[in-house]
Amino acid sequence: MPAKAPTTVSALLAAQPAARRAELDKVMAVVRKNLPAGYEEAVVKGMAVWQVPLARYPDTYNGHALWYVALGAQKNYLTLYLMNAYADPGLARRLTERFRAAGKRLDMGKACIRFKAADDLALDAVGEAVAHTPLERWVAIAEAARRRR
Repeated sequence: MPAKAPTTVSALLAAQPAARRAELDKVMAVVRKNLPAGYEEAVVKGMAVWQVPLARYPDTYNGHALWYVALGAQKNYLTLYLMNAYADPGLARRLTERFRAAGKRLDMGKACIRFKAADDLALDAVGEAVAHTPLERWVAIAEAARRRR
């Protein structure tokens, strides 16, 4: 019988090896400290996710809550998804500049930052990016993007 998938962030973290859990805890503390009011924490697809509650914005393109930040553990690396950096080129540029100024290598796709340890990240820059977009602004960005399609 397969193991039951974790449904809480604490269970998700507990399922990780101690060294990975410690790295995830460091990044999670930065996210939680800087997260604007109104986002909810959940476990989705095996990741810790901070999202817009469906009660606030139910009209998403796929019927699932709109993600804002996600934190996960892949086989060979950890991932931090900053959806607002993908939606805001100016924020993405500031994030890149802040990593460079901190002497950190930014391994980033569209919204996904790959890292092995929290020390690989410019945590101050991550905190600023997380704090950057209040919930109502994030919903407005999502609605505007849907109207353009």
